[in-house]
Amino acid sequence: MDRGQVIAVATDDKHRFSKRQMNEIHILAGLGVEGDAHLGVTVKHRSRVRADPSQPNLRQVHLIQAELLDELADQGFKVGPADLGENITTRGVDLLALPRGTVLKLGANVELQVTGLRNPCSQIDNFQPGLLKAVLGRGPNGELIRKTGVMTIVLKGGVVVPGDAIAIEFPSHHCCRSKSCRAPVLFMKHPRIDVRTPDASYCT
Repeated sequence: MDRGQVIAVATDDKHRFSKRQMNEIHILAGLGVEGDAHLGVTVKHRSRVRADPSQPNLRQVHLIQAELLDELADQGFKVGPADLGENITTRGVDLLALPRGTVLKLGANVELQVTGLRNPCSQIDNFQPGLLKAVLGRGPNGELIRKTGVMTIVLKGGVVVPGDAIAIEFPSHHCCRSKSCRAPVLFMKHPRIDVRTPDASYCT
């Protein structure tokens, strides 16, 4: 079981690009971060609400790895925790390598289940020109790599604070650490949502 650490937490009650760092956030089972614009059982992303407001909310909590912020700083960008809209900034966890269905255990109580990658969109260039290209990459076979963290749903709620430990529980289908793993998607163990084809890869 791998371990990492929470280095920052954030929320915002409006659909703004960046969120506000907090001393702690309260996470509610089946809903998301208390007071956050993306809190809820059904989708809160505005374009998806227009398409079908009954869709399940697979973006209840957004996590980004601090290692991305380090990489961007090396390229001359000034991006801090919560600037890219994440609720939780982590260190020491390779979020991008986690298969769907992975459970992240934060602190004493919180459990989040990975539903997919966050798909960066053109809003990022409005925040800082050139940033969109910097958060996308290509793998050895030319596949697109999205670096802006993962989306999750909440299995168990609680309080998350900077400094909390993160433990990783891989899904039962997990066979390797390879990004090329093609194991089937798990039936999502969500207290209020059943999702056979999770896809949280959309813009904030």
